[in-house]
Amino acid sequence: AGLAKGGLIPVVAVYSTFLQRAYDQIVHDICLQNLHVVLCLDRAGITGEDGPTHHGLFDISYLRHIPNIVMMAPKDQSELKAMLKFAVDECKGPVAIRYPRGRIVAPPVLEATAPISCGKAEVMSKEGDLAILAVGSMVWPAAAAAGILFNEGIRSSLINARFIKPLDGGLLKSLASKTDRFVVVEEGVLEGGFGSAVMEFFEREGMGGISVKRIGLP
Repeated sequence: AGLAKGGLIPVVAVYSTFLQRAYDQIVHDICLQNLHVVLCLDRAGITGEDGPTHHGLFDISYLRHIPNIVMMAPKDQSELKAMLKFAVDECKGPVAIRYPRGRIVAPPVLEATAPISCGKAEVMSKEGDLAILAVGSMVWPAAAAAGILFNEGIRSSLINARFIKPLDGGLLKSLASKTDRFVVVEEGVLEGGFGSAVMEFFEREGMGGISVKRIGLP
C-alpha cells in the first residue's frame, strides 16, 4: 500500500491461503483507499500434496465482497499473461488474480487469447439449452462436460467467466432471456463463492424463476 501510494505498481505474489493472514491490511490499507496493488494468488483451489492448510479454497469468498477490488481467474497460461498485463496497465485500483498450482491442462488453442476487458466474460459457445458458467481452472473441464452433454443431445452455452468481480451482468441477462437453467463451476468453497455471486445478481435484478446449480467444494 505504501509503495502504491508512492507511485509504484506493486505486484504481490502469495499463496491464496497465506493471504488470509493479511485480511485487515487488504481491506483497510489497500481496498478502502482504492490503491493500485496487484495481488497474484498462487495455489488457488486444491493443492494436492501440499495438504489442507495450503488449499486455496476461500479467496473468492473473502475477497469479492470488499469494496473497489477487481477479481479475475484465467482458464490457462496465455490468459494469465493477458490478465497480468491488463491488471498492471489498465486497472487503477486493487486487483486480485487467482490461479492454481502447476499447469492447467488445456487443449491446443489455435487463436490468440481474446483481449481482456474489465468485467467481460468470454463466450466459448452459445445458444444452448442451458448455460454453463465456469471460472478459472474449471473452464476446460466444463468444456469437456459440455462435449459429453452435446453427445447426449443437450446443447450448452459455455462461458469462461474471466471476472469474478465485477460480473458480466449484460451477458447474464442475455443468457437468462434464452434459458432458465444455469450451472456454475468453480474450484473453491460454494458458500460465498462465484456461484453465490451469480445467484445474488439474479436476486438483485429481480430475475426470478432461474434455476442455478452450483458445483464446487464444501
